[in-house]
Amino acid sequence: MGGPSRGSSAAGGPPAGGPPPSRAAGPSRAGGYELPPAYGYGTPLPNQTAVSPSPEAPVQSTEHVSRETPGMDEDDPPLAMEALRAVQILNPSGEIIMPRPDHPRVICVANQKGGVGKTTTTVNLAVALALHGNRVLVVDLDPQGNASTGLNVPHHAGVPDVYDCLIDNVPLAEVAQQVDGIPNLYCVPATIDLAGAEIELVSVVARESRLARAIAGHPVKFDYVFIDCPPSLGLLTVNALCAAQEVLIPIQCEYYALEGLNQLINNINLVRQHLNPTLDVSTILLTMYDRRTRLADAVEQDVRNHFGAKVLNAVIPRNVRVSEAPSYGQSVLTYDPGSRGATSYFEAALELAVRGVNTGGAA
Repeated sequence: MGGPSRGSSAAGGPPAGGPPPSRAAGPSRAGGYELPPAYGYGTPLPNQTAVSPSPEAPVQSTEHVSRETPGMDEDDPPLAMEALRAVQILNPSGEIIMPRPDHPRVICVANQKGGVGKTTTTVNLAVALALHGNRVLVVDLDPQGNASTGLNVPHHAGVPDVYDCLIDNVPLAEVAQQVDGIPNLYCVPATIDLAGAEIELVSVVARESRLARAIAGHPVKFDYVFIDCPPSLGLLTVNALCAAQEVLIPIQCEYYALEGLNQLINNINLVRQHLNPTLDVSTILLTMYDRRTRLADAVEQDVRNHFGAKVLNAVIPRNVRVSEAPSYGQSVLTYDPGSRGATSYFEAALELAVRGVNTGGAA
């Protein structure tokens, strides 16, 4: 009755329903590689020129604006732009080639906290790179087998899996399966047998380097090997850290995701000192960014201040298509290539590839 109307703000702020903030136009760039114009609404990448406002232009409000706020009234872009992005991401003609590294990059995707997007990141980065000219192998080292599910690779009991490689010295080439519909992508699945590997590895000679030897013995030289780790710091994760040259850490844009980072970094440092001196935390990827909260921006700022250039400019937003895709045995890039989730993972994969070329391997 006497309260504020629906269109007004109780705190004296601007009325609801006003025009959304504008977004800088122009293509995103990554290390000299220019993204198609359809990706211009995403996170700006290095070398993108800032546009200075003209003297006559009105002063922009300093009100909090999230990086994921779209430049339109609705979250979804126009159908034409969405279709263009879908074609560019699926790359049916094979014309779009992401830069390939000079030598194989073995990347361990690790974070002992569960639910931060390790498997989702592994699957979607692998698919993005494979769709754009890179040979990619995914090693599912999580007994839950979610990466195998996301790539629609059989991993029921009795299927040859990574357990056989770790315990019985079965060659990796006999276990790897080609992913349907993506000729450049292979997956070493995980079955429930892997759950017992932690205990069985305790008495095995050179237990920390079993996976490293298996990967080195594969006859195919892949451009990328992604190792999806379990949410723990046990022997399986140690095997992944010993086999990798780089560590990619997905960090959820929430406070709890930051709490275990020190322990993870300490463990990585121990592995570097005693087992794998070439190991490097090369990449941090922010995931599940929620544009509606200031907390997401605060977490992002903290992570960027601490890790600096290791943090990818691309940020993965919360997107329902990303969550739906695994239930269909697909990545978000093949499930809904026009979605914001697919675009964000494409940009992250491109940035990862360009950084690797520019730095000679490590992103």
